Amino acid sequence: MTSSADDALIVQSDGSVLLEVHAPRAESAREALAPFAELVKSPEHVHTYRLTPLSIWNARSAGLSGATMVAALREHAKYPVPDNVVTEVGELAARYGRVVLTRDGDPGDGLVLTCLDQPTAERLFRDRATAPCLGDRIDATRFRVSPALRGTLKQALVVAGFPAEDLAGYVSGQEMPVAFRGRCLSGALLSVRDYQREAAEAFYLAGSERGGSGVIVLPCGAGKTIVGMAAMAAVGQTTLVLTTSLTSVKQWRRELLDKTTLENDAIAEYTGESKTTGPVTLSTYQVLTWRPDRESDFPHLSLFAARSWGLIIYDEVHLLPAPVFRVTAELQARRRLGLTATLVREDGREGDVFALIGPKRYDVPWRDLEQRAWIATAVCTEVRVPMSQDRRMEYALAERRTQFRIAAENPEKTGHVRAILRRFPESRALVIGEYLTQLEALAKQLRAPLVTGKTPQSEREALYDRFRRGELRQLVLSKVGNFAIDLPDADVLIQVSGMFGSRQEEAQRLGRILRPKADGRTAHFFSLVSRDTREEELAHHRQLFLTEQGYSYKIEIPPEA
Repeated sequence: MTSSADDALIVQSDGSVLLEVHAPRAESAREALAPFAELVKSPEHVHTYRLTPLSIWNARSAGLSGATMVAALREHAKYPVPDNVVTEVGELAARYGRVVLTRDGDPGDGLVLTCLDQPTAERLFRDRATAPCLGDRIDATRFRVSPALRGTLKQALVVAGFPAEDLAGYVSGQEMPVAFRGRCLSGALLSVRDYQREAAEAFYLAGSERGGSGVIVLPCGAGKTIVGMAAMAAVGQTTLVLTTSLTSVKQWRRELLDKTTLENDAIAEYTGESKTTGPVTLSTYQVLTWRPDRESDFPHLSLFAARSWGLIIYDEVHLLPAPVFRVTAELQARRRLGLTATLVREDGREGDVFALIGPKRYDVPWRDLEQRAWIATAVCTEVRVPMSQDRRMEYALAERRTQFRIAAENPEKTGHVRAILRRFPESRALVIGEYLTQLEALAKQLRAPLVTGKTPQSEREALYDRFRRGELRQLVLSKVGNFAIDLPDADVLIQVSGMFGSRQEEAQRLGRILRPKADGRTAHFFSLVSRDTREEELAHHRQLFLTEQGYSYKIEIPPEA
């Protein structure tokens, strides 16, 4: 296609791609680019993306060819796409599946690593990371591999730049039939949405070796739990579900009992409250990674071997802790499903998710689901709050590492929280932040309950129930509110402080208000940042993932007192 002034992309020879936000075709260019490029910066006028091996391999695993990626760049580029970028995209795309893992005989036998050609085999044979994982050489392009090293080898291959296509299959767990009810327990008709069914099918792939492991990416409020249950129904075997919190465990239990044919005694909980296992077992990352002291082993990781699991579901997989990664490397013969709203990890371990849980199998742009009314329409606003003269001086004199907290706990934010709540008098509002001192003061000012990590589980559930019934219109939450709380009527969220520049936290918090509203009302997400401080700078980084999904932030700058 001939480029024109309407085109929005400038593709540079270093693999970066600039998107001119105000170009006539900017939105279609963003939609074409986002599946295979990573957003790096998003200032007002020009957004910067980067083509990375992992972004291209995830796109390949989701069915996008290298030729399609190059065609998208050429269709939207204002100037000719550099030849080296075309070559690099093609080369990286071609590396996916160039190395294949298969089983050597029956389940339980060894594995075979097959390379597309001898130069690739020689390169891996001499690579310091991959070589120790390779057993005897069968011929010029094939090696034997111990099943115990399946995960470790896959991690090493990602680092070496040759991601393996794992076709070695899975062992079976105990049979456990699961089916959806025709109606929920409330009597409401149960309908699995088309994208939820497609996501489960993309994961399972009719039971073939190409399916059975991978990550489904859907926004909060889009029903990832339904996708997990659809995968359970497809696999039909004992299932271990790992979640972020006890609240999430209770939510999974409620949903399973409400929407599937599973009986109460088929669902066990392995948590701080009780440690039992059953055909379906629900647990938390916190329990699995508990240990008496820093020198001890993790005693509860034995849960992975407690039963012959046919499926392991990792809820909020972007938060998977390092000890669980290590065990998962040994569990490659089990089917593994990751559920998340974002593949972004602040620790940079996206490659381990790709290697050990599996590649991205399915995602849907958030704005697509918004347009279909499957998630609420959301308006995002950044409010830049001034600081008092005294606090500005305190900030200026502070060490850099304490400046962020001084800005985050700016007392002037309280007045702006109250002003926002007055603008939406009929709203169900959540106020969320990082620092307990700040939240305690806010809760007192607003005369609203405060939920923190120290709030007993029974008290949390009682407050959430009152909020759902409309008896409470406001809740103040610490970062426990980032994850899996089922408050579908919440339509205003005010973020008063956050974890530095965490993109995943920004996505999780917006997700708290994305459940579609019965009356179709718009959700409002407010992020309060102190003006002319590091908090304002880091807000740009926090917003990256949501900008990539098509959201833009309105900026409000209140007048200084």
